[in-house]
Amino acid sequence: MSPLFTEKLDQIEEEMRRIGYWQESKPDLQAKVLRGEVHSYVDAPSFESWLQMVFIPNARRAIETDRLPADSQLGLMAMRQYDFHSLVPEAHGLMRLLFEFDDLVRRFNR
Repeated sequence: MSPLFTEKLDQIEEEMRRIGYWQESKPDLQAKVLRGEVHSYVDAPSFESWLQMVFIPNARRAIETDRLPADSQLGLMAMRQYDFHSLVPEAHGLMRLLFEFDDLVRRFNR
């Protein structure tokens, strides 16, 4: 299981870097999550910052400990950000990768 998930997370990170959504200097959103200031991606400065600083590190830990969630809705979250409110064509590759991650989670939990 781990190699598939790790590879998909690596692809997500690589795509974020490619389209300029990766921040080299970043705020510590994990600390804000622990303090209860950030409950979801809606509370983060941006969806991209939440992906980079909360989702990806948490997903990597979940993979290492075999504690994946029962379901994942990343693709829908991305669609809300990049298609419903405004069209962001450069994010469509990222959106596809997030839907692929969702599919991996579903297949793993069958």
